Amino acid sequence: MGVTLPPDLPADLHRYLQQGRDGLMRSLDGLSEHDARRPMTPTGTNILGLVKHLAGVEMAYLSRSVGRDAPLLPWDEDGSVWEGADMWARPEESREYLVGLYHEAWRLSDASMEALPLDAPATVSWWPEERRETTFGHLLVRVVAETAQHAGHADILRETIDGQAGLDRDAFGGHADWAEYLARIQAAADRFR
Repeated sequence: MGVTLPPDLPADLHRYLQQGRDGLMRSLDGLSEHDARRPMTPTGTNILGLVKHLAGVEMAYLSRSVGRDAPLLPWDEDGSVWEGADMWARPEESREYLVGLYHEAWRLSDASMEALPLDAPATVSWWPEERRETTFGHLLVRVVAETAQHAGHADILRETIDGQAGLDRDAFGGHADWAEYLARIQAAADRFR
């Protein structure tokens, strides 16, 4: 017995993907070049690197893996992606260049979403052979999840840099409200020292 998918599922997936994209881009708003690029974790995670990474993810999964044209990115072409080159901005890679690549990835992915059904066949060439064959829908769900995850990372990095939090930060209150909230959390944690 087959499963009937809700007819609005593709639109829902696109909406969630765009929310993640927009959240990631908000994290870059107003940041200096240094703050956008600097490693904020012991593993080097940085906001502009997340943008670069997701541009490549979208182009690879939602275009090339379904037989649609997308540029081969320099870090894919030279193999440095496997050494983490997609996770940070090299000095010669401007913010405008990387944001432009991400917007191009959006355009290409959105075109795939308009053209392909969720059950369209897909092949991910770098996956193990026994799992390589999949569907566009599977890859779209994967990209939605990865984008949401990295947008969350970017929110936390941005908050660490200058205190700017996500879209609904101001709905909670002002600085005093956040300070009181933080103090309550710290007091609860301190009981377990």
